[in-house]
Amino acid sequence: MPIHINLLAEAQAQEEMRRHDPVKRAIFVGVSLVAIALMWGFVEFVNAHLASEQWVGVQQAIDAKTNAYSHALADLKKVTNVDAQLKALDQLQAARFLQGSLMDALQHATVNGVALRRVLVEQSYFAAKPRQIHGRPAGPAGVTEHVTVTLIARDSSENPGDQINPFLKALAAEPYFASRLASPRGIELTGPPSALMIDAARPYVMFSVICNFPDQTR
Repeated sequence: MPIHINLLAEAQAQEEMRRHDPVKRAIFVGVSLVAIALMWGFVEFVNAHLASEQWVGVQQAIDAKTNAYSHALADLKKVTNVDAQLKALDQLQAARFLQGSLMDALQHATVNGVALRRVLVEQSYFAAKPRQIHGRPAGPAGVTEHVTVTLIARDSSENPGDQINPFLKALAAEPYFASRLASPRGIELTGPPSALMIDAARPYVMFSVICNFPDQTR
């Protein structure tokens, strides 16, 4: 019977022992885990970097919109201020004292024997403080306009002085004065008429009338 001798048996046995060595298996498993951990860490780093870039982009977009909103608010405030100024100018144009209208009214308020000699218009302005609510301004400050008109006239009627009262009534009845002057002292004499004077052999008296216009605050 032939005898078979395996000359590689010892080497194969040693290789089998190395293959089943627990220390090597543990090292292999550890290296594999480290590699997996490194790969997972790299993936997380990439994701974090992408998220950071995305957050920066979103923040920049928010900042851009915030700046645009701030500019829009500033522009709106400017437009509001300009609009308020235009409205104030319109109010001033509508309410300011127009001397042309006064002269036109005086041409219609006439009586026989009375002639105007001078027209004095006094206009003064002073600041009007804003209305206060709980110690705080409730509106913008304004300007108050005070106007008085003094008419110096001569009564040279047949009986000088008799036409003074009719002249006052004619002024009060004129729509311009009736709609603007304060009652009951809207129109009044500043004093008694002058002494009788003569001009070109015609007697006359001088008198003056004051027209008190109500204050206008704008």
